Amino acid sequence: MFKHLFIFSPTQSWLGEGVIKLNMIAEELGFFTRWRVLPKNEEGRIECIQEIQVKGLSDIVHNQFTLFDFSSGSFSLELENQALGKVNGKGVVNENLIGWELKLDDMGFEGFEFYEKQPDNSYLMQAEYATADQFRTVIHGRIWQQMEQKE
Repeated sequence: MFKHLFIFSPTQSWLGEGVIKLNMIAEELGFFTRWRVLPKNEEGRIECIQEIQVKGLSDIVHNQFTLFDFSSGSFSLELENQALGKVNGKGVVNENLIGWELKLDDMGFEGFEFYEKQPDNSYLMQAEYATADQFRTVIHGRIWQQMEQKE
């Protein structure tokens, strides 16, 4: 497998920030994110918990990702959250990139996320999601490994 610290290193926490652009409003919204990556379980599945907080809003969005069926350069994944329920997708990985696309036909929901590895082992991320009613969300940001705090 390719050498990525993000997602493929167990028990790591990642922090991030960026901007979200919704096609319904003119301004960009800042956000913060935290990822917790759990060790691969006995079935070979990797669980990731993502929290997203948009600046100025009190609610935190929780996404749970499960990655599985790893093969040379690809994997399957499932996203579960309160708004969408469960969504299945396909992912790709190479030495510089982790990415996936998701689709939920009954809701007319589809989108993708890409995480591009940087020389300092942080990742630049880009995502775009759309619904059948023409709502579009574009996200740009950066994530980095959370350093352990010294006592």
